[in-house]
Amino acid sequence: MPGTPDGSGAGERWRLRGVGGWSRPRGGSRTFGTAPRPYRGGGAPWLYLAPALVILGGLLVYPIYQLGLISFLQYTQAQVSGGEPTTFRGFGNYAELFGDDQFWQVLLATVLFAAACVVSTLAVGCALAVLLTRVRAVPRLALMLAALGAWATPAITGSTVWLFLFDPDFGPVNRVLGLGDHSWTYGRISAFFLVLLEVVWCSFPFVMVTVYAGIRAVPSEVLEAAALDGASQWRIWRSVLAPMLRPILTVVTIQSVIWDFKVFTQIYVMTNGGGIAGQNLVLNVYAYQQAFASSQYSLGSAIGVVMLLILLAVTLVYLRLLRRQGEEL
Repeated sequence: MPGTPDGSGAGERWRLRGVGGWSRPRGGSRTFGTAPRPYRGGGAPWLYLAPALVILGGLLVYPIYQLGLISFLQYTQAQVSGGEPTTFRGFGNYAELFGDDQFWQVLLATVLFAAACVVSTLAVGCALAVLLTRVRAVPRLALMLAALGAWATPAITGSTVWLFLFDPDFGPVNRVLGLGDHSWTYGRISAFFLVLLEVVWCSFPFVMVTVYAGIRAVPSEVLEAAALDGASQWRIWRSVLAPMLRPILTVVTIQSVIWDFKVFTQIYVMTNGGGIAGQNLVLNVYAYQQAFASSQYSLGSAIGVVMLLILLAVTLVYLRLLRRQGEEL
């Protein structure tokens, strides 16, 4: 029949046009498999994204701009009340901040504390994720519900509960351990350790659930082969699971670094604003004290900018690692 796609009949030739069907060519022989034309949407995608970008600009870009602007000004209570004019200091606030020994002590304490929290959270979360794959359905469900309960608890509520548990007068922990009226928040190390326990308690469920989902996606044949070869559980984790879960572990590690570096509520509530003589200060609490307790808003903003740059650097490393993992996969 003339005009059919198989070319039968007289005078009619057809070609396959991408995925759109058959069409007549203007000339020449029949051709097949023509690649579809690339999409040229112009500015249409940006039109759809415009509302979200406007909202993000108002909620994110403008506050960051104000934070950076105030960090370059002389902005204290006198300027807020209108008693003195606002003056431009340039990098004077940063020079004052970097020349303060307490800032470097707090920065070091923040880095060490965040590192300890991240390592502890990953260790507990990964260990419990492996445990979830070894227990039966009922214990697994109970552990998941308990972990999700800890995850859903507000930080201020969890901090208050942990303070009660370790209270020197009424807390059950001291009674069980036979420590009498020992105060966990009096010493610097013990106070940081108490806060670390609370941070790990409310953070490990995210790691546990994420890593558990990654383990369940690993083919069971791979784990069975490793077990048949005589590998121990630790060897299976180190040589089989960890390399296969590297993208997931990268995500939870970097997110834990960002979260733990910005700890505020737990330190502020459990150490009563930074501990005795500021011995348990971290950068977030230090910035709050400078801005609102001392009314040095420009200095507090400078601390906020420093934190933002540090976390931005961590985020860029995170994106670089993700891209590298994507290339390897």
